[in-house]
Amino acid sequence: MKVVLQSLGSGQTEVVEAPAPQVRAGTVLIANEASLISAGTERMLVEFGRASLFEKARQQPEKVRQVLDKVRTDGLMSAVEAVRSKLDDPIPLGYSACGRVLALGDGVTDLRVGDRVVSNGYHAEVVCVPKHLCAKVPEGLPPEQAAFTVVGAIALQGIRLVSPTLGEVMVVTGLGLIGLITVQLLRASGCQVIGIDPSAERRELARRFGARTVEVGEGIDPVGAVEGLTSGRGVDAVIITASTKSSEPVSQAARMCRKRGRIVLVGVTGLELRRADFYERELTFQVSCSYGPGRYDPRYEEQGQDYPLGYVRWTEQRNFEAVLGALASGQLDVAPLISGEYPIEDAAAAYGRLAGDPPTLGLLLRYSPPEIREGQTAGIERTVLVSPPKPHRSPTQRPTHPVIGFIGAGNYASRLLIPAFAKTPARLKWVATTSGISAAKAARRHGIELATSDVDRLFDDPEVNTIVIATRHDTHARLTCRALRAGKHVFVEKPLGITEAEIDEVEAAYADAASGGDAPQLMVGYNRRFAPLVVKLKALLAGRIDPKAIVITVNAGAIPAEHWTQSPTVGGGRIVGEACHFVDLARHLVGSSITDFSVFRARCARDPIEDVGSIALCFADGSIATVHYLANGNRAYPKERIEVFVGGGVYQIDNFRTLRAWGCRGSGGGPALRQDKGQAACAGAFVRALATDMPAVSIGELLETSRWMVFSSVVATAVTGNKRDQLNELGESSEK
Repeated sequence: MKVVLQSLGSGQTEVVEAPAPQVRAGTVLIANEASLISAGTERMLVEFGRASLFEKARQQPEKVRQVLDKVRTDGLMSAVEAVRSKLDDPIPLGYSACGRVLALGDGVTDLRVGDRVVSNGYHAEVVCVPKHLCAKVPEGLPPEQAAFTVVGAIALQGIRLVSPTLGEVMVVTGLGLIGLITVQLLRASGCQVIGIDPSAERRELARRFGARTVEVGEGIDPVGAVEGLTSGRGVDAVIITASTKSSEPVSQAARMCRKRGRIVLVGVTGLELRRADFYERELTFQVSCSYGPGRYDPRYEEQGQDYPLGYVRWTEQRNFEAVLGALASGQLDVAPLISGEYPIEDAAAAYGRLAGDPPTLGLLLRYSPPEIREGQTAGIERTVLVSPPKPHRSPTQRPTHPVIGFIGAGNYASRLLIPAFAKTPARLKWVATTSGISAAKAARRHGIELATSDVDRLFDDPEVNTIVIATRHDTHARLTCRALRAGKHVFVEKPLGITEAEIDEVEAAYADAASGGDAPQLMVGYNRRFAPLVVKLKALLAGRIDPKAIVITVNAGAIPAEHWTQSPTVGGGRIVGEACHFVDLARHLVGSSITDFSVFRARCARDPIEDVGSIALCFADGSIATVHYLANGNRAYPKERIEVFVGGGVYQIDNFRTLRAWGCRGSGGGPALRQDKGQAACAGAFVRALATDMPAVSIGELLETSRWMVFSSVVATAVTGNKRDQLNELGESSEK
């Protein structure tokens, strides 16, 4: 399928081929017929991409501060690489489309295949959206008009926040696409409307829709003009739909309002407010959030939990339905707002018009949807050849180097994991993601041959002998078992599993695969044990027989409670899902099995804080370790520190940039310009292990660490006695 991508680094807009997405539970697969380019939001993205690096930094001072913090903690080159990676990762554009339903995921019962729906899907031939982010189009409403619905919902949400009543006088500042829709919907609500904009053409359109207008320009006082139109009483409310860096629209809005007037910001302006403007008139000011209640709430959008109608009358989906009703009834006329139509193939030309003169309003992209039949979708391609394959052996011969299929291409995989494998002699043949777009982006960026949204292709390909899994944590064990039973080597990102049952399944699958004699290899992405400074420290500790005391401090940083990594059923929680890295590191540095394991979490109002905790470890050789995994620190402080106390000496690795020693040999130089956590070395060790049939990390050690983590995740204290005995037996066997 074709999809529009925008580079934030170069500003280039291009149409690329990507696999069509897979429908998932709670989602709707849609073949787009028309989509609307937002002249405001999308123009800002294009202009940002075309700006110089200096101008990008000037526009985002908060991002600059984050980069400077990263320079101080992780090194100059690490910060530069992170910025380049972000800017080099193109983003799909678009959020207001109309098309036909191709397929329905489990749990979607109010639509049928073939229904015409609107959605916030990308500019792409096929999109997959959650069920609450689409709505059925009334019969007879053409797709080029219905495509305005989501943009219209942005206008409608601003109106709902301002709470207009019949006869009130409203000002709309900024008569662009959203502003002109706002004018019409306010008029339909029985309000008098005054529109303000510097463009004569747009003011003329506003007058056609029933508004009075005021010009903005040098020597013109819009506040005085509005006072004249309201006989000096002021307006009841102002909705600002303009896009400007200036704070003047907000200041003018305050001076236009009557006492206790209301101001709602829908667009983007400066927010240097003067207290006196608001204080004397007791004005209210509110910023509108997108399409309405439910936006950015993963429980509503991703998990499909609707808000009760009796308590939340207007959700984002119900706002879509209201806009569709206004379009169908004629209360909202978008035909005059269409500045041009382009086939999807010519999207770059359409975006070129955004910065043109005269300014545009609504630009439509048109599509040729495939034939739609119940139970099948003709012409939908879920695999795309991105890079021509290099010469290789035939499928009947054992490959000299591993042939890899990647499952998952999220931020970590695309920025660090896939590049790490690209440095090895391995052949990168497949990358699969459910969205398809992320697979195509990763393939284009890293020279992978094929991108797909059909993961079965990887397992069915006889050439692929190695699967790299970088998906969400709740899928790791299932995909690992499938790959092992297919006779393929597996590199799986941590954790190996998030429940005891999952670890049992992996162990059984590995045993089944090994029963034939030529066992596939299994490795978990515990890259920190391969970091150069850890390798050096491990060598310095070699031969030490006295017990070690290890303290690992992780300044993990806070993430929202609703993020998937915090979910016990999806991410396993951050202790299981992320702190396992450091339990493995302690186990590696000690070189002895774990005999005791306790987790203690901070508490707030008697409830544990899931991502602020300490893990205490005891080892068979008498060593101890403590992992402090803390999400309540500050980003400016280094993220990770490892300290080893042993035999009268102390070693310290500070954020994988320096190794220092006190009372013992092995101190390094000054801090490195680049932080190295061992991702490349970890991938290289795995590929070398495949060539030698000698695992880089024993399966027993991987299972040992994984079991301790999942057993301890249930409670915030020590693991119970019978479980401890079982784990001790596992640790003893792994050492053997």
